[in-house]
Amino acid sequence: MQESKEQKYLKGAAILAAASIFVKIIGAIYKIPIFNILDDEGRGSFQVTYNVYTLILTISTAGVPAALSRLVSSANAGGKTRLVKKYFSTALPAFLIIGLLAMLAMFIFADSFARLMNDSLAAPGIRVLAPAVFFACVISVYRGYAQGHENMVPTAASQVVEVISKAAFGIAVAMWLTSMNYATHIVSAGAILGVTVGLGLCVPLLIWYKRKIDRKPAATAIDPEEVPSRLKVFGHLMKVSIPITISASFMAIMTFIDTAVVLGRLQTGALMLTEAAARAEFGIYTLALTVYNLPLALVVPVSISIIPAIAAALATGNNGEARNIMQSSVKLVNLLAMPAAAGLMLLATPILVALYDDSRQLTTTIMIVLGAASFFACMQYITTAILQANGHERVALLTFPIGAALKILLAYILAGNANFGIIGSPVGTLACFIVISLLNIAFIFARVKDRPKFGRVFVKPLLCSAAMAGAAHFSYRLIFWLASGILGTGRFAVTICLAVAILVGIVAYTVLVILSRTVTMEDMRFVPKGKKLAKYLRIRE
Repeated sequence: MQESKEQKYLKGAAILAAASIFVKIIGAIYKIPIFNILDDEGRGSFQVTYNVYTLILTISTAGVPAALSRLVSSANAGGKTRLVKKYFSTALPAFLIIGLLAMLAMFIFADSFARLMNDSLAAPGIRVLAPAVFFACVISVYRGYAQGHENMVPTAASQVVEVISKAAFGIAVAMWLTSMNYATHIVSAGAILGVTVGLGLCVPLLIWYKRKIDRKPAATAIDPEEVPSRLKVFGHLMKVSIPITISASFMAIMTFIDTAVVLGRLQTGALMLTEAAARAEFGIYTLALTVYNLPLALVVPVSISIIPAIAAALATGNNGEARNIMQSSVKLVNLLAMPAAAGLMLLATPILVALYDDSRQLTTTIMIVLGAASFFACMQYITTAILQANGHERVALLTFPIGAALKILLAYILAGNANFGIIGSPVGTLACFIVISLLNIAFIFARVKDRPKFGRVFVKPLLCSAAMAGAAHFSYRLIFWLASGILGTGRFAVTICLAVAILVGIVAYTVLVILSRTVTMEDMRFVPKGKKLAKYLRIRE
């Protein structure tokens, strides 16, 4: 029996989620030893460099996978195989040129970027990352093409290759440079070299997957008219991708400006820190940022998967199926992001001690604020993807600037205040994503005819997450009190107690979502092997 679009979407989401979880785990393994090698200043330079790279990378590639996957998916649904090929053959050379120009700009103007960010030591790392932007432009075209065929394996496989290579090369180079007594900002630049190597290794892998996809029998071509010229196809691709790129770039631009503003205000505001001290404060913030991104890893794959799935359903006039996919995705995000955010907030200190041996109150406060922000960041991602899939990608051109302006304004005011300092940046992040999420939901209600019913998918996950967080928090305190006489109170003891508390939380949450029927058999029938899993977990109708 042929799979429905919902089943394909959920399988694609599962593949990307599994890959993304693995990627984040290896990414954490990559960053944890490096951040333990580097001091606060080195961590600050590492993050500043990465923010510059993210900005240029986003401008170069953000809209391409989403736009190409949507266009290819719609063309496939209509049997327009010649148009599918034309989309790819037009996009690849165009983004080869864009990638080359971005790479040159990043390499030549590295010192200017570093000065603009108020961190003069970030230039070596920016130059090391320049070739990575070129590779990413090429990769984005191949990933978009595969996603348009509702094949998420190439994206997942390339992500795994990328992160393993990044970790292996990054850690090795950082350790070698440290052994040679290089300055911390040079060690930071060496650690980032793994990103460039990892992306470069993804290119041949994706070329192989593309050939494999093309060898599969295609649906009968029914192109009734002449395929448009390359110029028209490129114009169509840009028409769809530019709004997505601009909306996605707002976040990267916001982060870029926010970093520059925060570092500048720490040096010129009430605290009057030196450049080195400001960089160290930003390094403290970076410790919490690494963990804050983990819940988002579970949501990004869902956001990627629903765009071609909804587009294909709408192209064939199946609005009910599109609505079911949207509702399933929002529910899935709530089930993943809510408990993760609650856990980060209530277990902030033991998490930081276990990962970085850092128990400073400043780092804990930043983690708590970013834990709350992580849920709204996830909600922003999924609601933006729903709008994009329904052809309302221009809505983000309104909601993102509003959120970004609020974040930068709060960062400017609070980072210059002696009572807040670096905490001003995460507070701005929280406010930003709350506003964008609420605006996106309002636009979905106003613009999407067959919209998901949000009320059904929020209440039960929220109650289950709150109970889970309480169980994990109090179990950690009890276990730590009981075990401290044997294990002591150091980093090892904290790590063991934290692991047990997280396990208690996972078990409690699983039981709660089943007993409360937050997850039903109706939900499980769209999950690969869902019926067997539901029977094993005794999930009822």
